[in-house]
Amino acid sequence: MVQFNLLPDVKLQYIKSQRTKHLVTFISMIAGFIAIGLLLFSMFVVYLVQHNLINSLNSDISKYSKQLNTIPSIDKMLTVQKQLNTLTSLHENKPVMSRVFPYLQQLTPQSVSLNRLQIDTAASTTALGGTADSLDSVKVYANALKAATYTVNGGTPQKAFSEVVLTSFSRDIDGASFTITAKYDPALFTLNSDVKMQVKVVADDAQSSLFGGSN
Repeated sequence: MVQFNLLPDVKLQYIKSQRTKHLVTFISMIAGFIAIGLLLFSMFVVYLVQHNLINSLNSDISKYSKQLNTIPSIDKMLTVQKQLNTLTSLHENKPVMSRVFPYLQQLTPQSVSLNRLQIDTAASTTALGGTADSLDSVKVYANALKAATYTVNGGTPQKAFSEVVLTSFSRDIDGASFTITAKYDPALFTLNSDVKMQVKVVADDAQSSLFGGSN
């Protein structure tokens, strides 16, 4: 059997274009339905599911808040818990006052005997009281405090004391008594740091023998 295509080329192109048009229209309709479905699903999630979830959470919060309020002394318990949470930071920030005695051993001349030590950690001040063989030894002690420096972890030397003042003194045939006040650098007692006290050695041999030790 022999078949002849008697349709002109224009007719064939028209038929193809119509098929393409129908195919594009069909695909567009499918994409539109999908987009509308996603929009409806999103609206369902936002306006219904999330709304109900938020209401449920608010209800749970109110319920558990009421339960907590019924517990006796809940405010005290929360206060204690808050204080416990701050113990670590308080421990890290507290001064290491055990370093006082090694510092005094380095700074105090052999001819000076201390019998009173007062430290105010809030104001970073100290008051030293004691006796010495002479007022010259007291002056040497005061100058040693003024000249003392320290380093932290091998860093740059810093002044250890400031505002060193001989606030009172007296002398008799046995020697002299005194009180020295000074302001110390809080870094001297910082936890978790390697602090080295450095005492300036007096050039005069007679006076340098007054020191119990130096770095």
